Amino acid sequence: MTALRTDLLIVGAGPVGLYGAYYAGVRGLSVAVVDSLSQLGGQVTAMYPEKQIYDVAGFPSISGRELVAGLVAQAAQYEPTYLLGQEAQRLDHLDDGRLRVTTSAGTEVDAGAVVVTGGIGTFSPRPLPAGEDFLGRGLEYFVPSAQEYVGSDVLVVGGGDSALDWCLMLQPLASSVTLVHRREQFRAHAASVQQVRESGVEIVVNAQVTRLDGGDLLEKAEVTVKGEEPRVLPCQRVVAALGFTANLGPLREWGVTLHDNRHLVVDSAMRTDVPGLFAAGDITDYDGKVRLISVGFGEVATAVNNAAVHLDPGAQLFPGHSTDLPHDVPVPA
Repeated sequence: MTALRTDLLIVGAGPVGLYGAYYAGVRGLSVAVVDSLSQLGGQVTAMYPEKQIYDVAGFPSISGRELVAGLVAQAAQYEPTYLLGQEAQRLDHLDDGRLRVTTSAGTEVDAGAVVVTGGIGTFSPRPLPAGEDFLGRGLEYFVPSAQEYVGSDVLVVGGGDSALDWCLMLQPLASSVTLVHRREQFRAHAASVQQVRESGVEIVVNAQVTRLDGGDLLEKAEVTVKGEEPRVLPCQRVVAALGFTANLGPLREWGVTLHDNRHLVVDSAMRTDVPGLFAAGDITDYDGKVRLISVGFGEVATAVNNAAVHLDPGAQLFPGHSTDLPHDVPVPA
């Protein structure tokens, strides 16, 4: 059993959690970050390192890998403690008002406050009904390396932002890219849809992939448009961007109010209904919630600043402008 005492514990080492670690340092708080994955960056590092991200302020386009590297460097000046490969499991309330989180590795973290940004439970991809036996043999749910798609005929399935982002990333590299969506309307941003329409990607709507076929590796895909006969396309790669289902795991036992069984309900200060427990990022829910990385950055800054006041009621909520603070930010290698 390992024991650690810190001002603030952040659960989740994705982009929002890493920015929270930086902001905790700005507030002069000691901070530990726990994540069930074994590397920094959360799902971005695990599943989307090469994916281009377009909605981070100041960056017309930045890869997931580059974004995480910059956030790690930004937080490093305040020397956060990282507890990776450990799931936050049990939450206990101590007599002095502090919180104790016990991890799957047996680490006990005593914290004045906790901010949940993810890093707990699991996210499972929604399966492609046809051709699951080709998983790892041409069928994937995300693109860890774009180079593996060079010169291939690629089928992307889905209508959300991820599906269209994969199309835009792979179109210059692949021999062909076809986007298949079961509806006529897309959930993705209108600008992304327009980019794909102008990119040379073939778009097939009101359609489903009804069969994958091949030998040891995927060779072709059957696509069926509603009301039409199936057509067979040459295909060596399928990216099924159908979204993920969340399992919050032990968090369900923490006594926090959940919305739709997947998100933590918070107020405008990012407080949950458990004293000392805050949340930020995609895991939160409130009226008018927009799930973007850029929104998560603002939420976690709000959460950390309100956590600082929770720790010291005499503290100022607003920490001052960053331009007034001394900084020595290491440059990513």
